[in-house]
Amino acid sequence: MSLIATRDLTLYHDDLKVLEGVNFSIQRGEIVTIVGPNGSGKSSLVRALIGAMTPANGSVTRAPGLRIGYVPQKLQIDSTLPLTVARFLNLPQRQSRAAIKEALTQAGVPDLAQRQMAGLSGGQFQRVLLARALLAKPDILILDEATQGLDQPGEAAFYRLIADLRERLDLAIVMVSHDLHVVMAASDRVLCLNGHVCCEGAPEIVADAPEYRALFGSGTQGALALYRHEHDHGHSHDHPHDHSPH
Repeated sequence: MSLIATRDLTLYHDDLKVLEGVNFSIQRGEIVTIVGPNGSGKSSLVRALIGAMTPANGSVTRAPGLRIGYVPQKLQIDSTLPLTVARFLNLPQRQSRAAIKEALTQAGVPDLAQRQMAGLSGGQFQRVLLARALLAKPDILILDEATQGLDQPGEAAFYRLIADLRERLDLAIVMVSHDLHVVMAASDRVLCLNGHVCCEGAPEIVADAPEYRALFGSGTQGALALYRHEHDHGHSHDHPHDHSPH
């Protein structure tokens, strides 16, 4: 059974149709990445999946008792507010010290509990948001452009961590991303949106699809070449060069 499935999902934002007729599902243990140009409905789809946006048409079905961990694109925290990582992770409900320690360890930042949120680097901040999502003991982790603002080594390390969490915790993962080279290396399936589903499938199939080329241009061949090279040779995708269009 799917963890989440949409059927003919249509969404409006301020009387504007942002998505139409989306059929999408995700199974346990899968990494699915959602790509598309700005304004293509990626964040709206995520909001519908987590229950923050009501369908105008169609439906979103979640498995009974489904636990979702959500990592937002960004979170504004008043930098003048004295707030330690541990206190932040205790909002909105208190967590045991052991649970906080475990979540920070899973997120790869075991020693940050007493640090001030305002003093964290971009990468540390994202990992704390990830730890917060992991506190829910999720069946599915949804990340909305969670690596925005990270440099490429930080980005590659973050995606390696996500792949590792999938293995260790048997999670399903949905990522919204604009980093096409990473998508190609890190996903089981890619969903390409532009107000509707343009194409969907394994990364190499999507990258060859004319609809995808029309949106992202033939520069994505570089991303695909990198994907194939890593796929065939089992390399990590921690490459200094970046073929993705931004």
